Amino acid sequence: MRKTYLLTIEGKNRERLVEASKHDIRKYVKRERARPLPAGVDFWDFDCKFGSNEATAAVVHFATLMGLIDTVVQEGGEQFYVEVVTRHGHRMAKPHAEDAQA
Repeated sequence: MRKTYLLTIEGKNRERLVEASKHDIRKYVKRERARPLPAGVDFWDFDCKFGSNEATAAVVHFATLMGLIDTVVQEGGEQFYVEVVTRHGHRMAKPHAEDAQA
């Protein structure tokens, strides 16, 4: 999903546009997570980029995405660009407490 969301459209409430964009992102993620996993894959992971436009988008963690949208809205931004790409995720074993101290 690669999309630029406009926050100022004449005749539309700004808060409704923000909530609609968040809903659109959450709906995409929910749909992607519902897909069956290929063999050898533990979960669906997401690579995300966020910025005021496509050229200035930076890599961000998925968990911070909604907070970044809120920040743009509070700063009075006119638009924002979001890129969410699905990739295969593989679980890694956590190091034991003894290994972490060594």
